[in-house]
Amino acid sequence: MASKNPVETAIRQGIESQLAPIHLDIVNESYQHNVPPGSETHFKLLVVSAKFDGLPPIKRHRLVNDVVRESLGGEFVHALSLETKTPGQWSPEEKVSPSPKCLGGFGR
Repeated sequence: MASKNPVETAIRQGIESQLAPIHLDIVNESYQHNVPPGSETHFKLLVVSAKFDGLPPIKRHRLVNDVVRESLGGEFVHALSLETKTPGQWSPEEKVSPSPKCLGGFGR
């Protein structure tokens, strides 16, 4: 049976298998944008993994982007906002912070 959220499911499976996160939040923010209902185009992630130890933020983000691209068969999403932390930088009370409201493109 096909998943109701195939893109989110693929991202989750890829990150879980390749980065072994101790915490992972994936928020589909597509509904905040001018896309059809049920779209999976805009995501915000909080990934906490020991694999980030010793890596600067840019390398962490590249690593997550590579995992997402591979998980989606070479495709990518329109927007991917990332928070990447090591276990020592993360607190269990932390949650993904909401993104600002979309202005509809071109600052409308």
